[in-house]
Amino acid sequence: MNGPDKDLKFPLENYDRLCFLKNIVKNPNIIIGDYTYYDDFENVDNFERNVKYLFDFTGDKLIIGKFCMIASGVSFIMNGANHLTNSISSYPFAIFGNGWEKAMEGKTYPYKGDVIIGNDVWIGHKATIMAGVTIGDGAIIGANSTVVKDVAPYAIVGGNPAKEIRKRFDENTIKKLLELQWWHWDIEKITQNIQKLTSNSIDEL
Repeated sequence: MNGPDKDLKFPLENYDRLCFLKNIVKNPNIIIGDYTYYDDFENVDNFERNVKYLFDFTGDKLIIGKFCMIASGVSFIMNGANHLTNSISSYPFAIFGNGWEKAMEGKTYPYKGDVIIGNDVWIGHKATIMAGVTIGDGAIIGANSTVVKDVAPYAIVGGNPAKEIRKRFDENTIKKLLELQWWHWDIEKITQNIQKLTSNSIDEL
């Protein structure tokens, strides 16, 4: 046995509120790594509903790595939500037409880039991740946090706006973990090392 089948929709028998996310997502602009799971109090289909303002014409993507843990109610606010901020009005006149079609000629809405979540990231209940944010490998996002800027690998952040509370490990250990990249090992090797992966001694690995 080498762990659950990564291609299962629901890896826990008789429980349909936790899914391996890549197996339920349909939007091609949402890219999910193996073994990343989403847990929802009501229905796992809520995940795509919580990826807000992801429009084809904006071209941005939500990219989530392997072995991430995403709690119920987590939202991602994509670039389609952006309005003008350096103009007299931020109102989106052009989308309503009827003589307002040319309001955005020669102008573009702010674009902050893709949302990129690393590997082995834990995102707590009802956290919100804003457009253009990158969250590093091994980071933890506290419940109800609003993440408006990049999060360093293995940092714990919380609050609104989210701020770094502390690092999970010292800088030397973080450097070793980022070099190790255990999430890219084959599943047999991961299975052989799960006791070490759940310990606090990197030297054992």
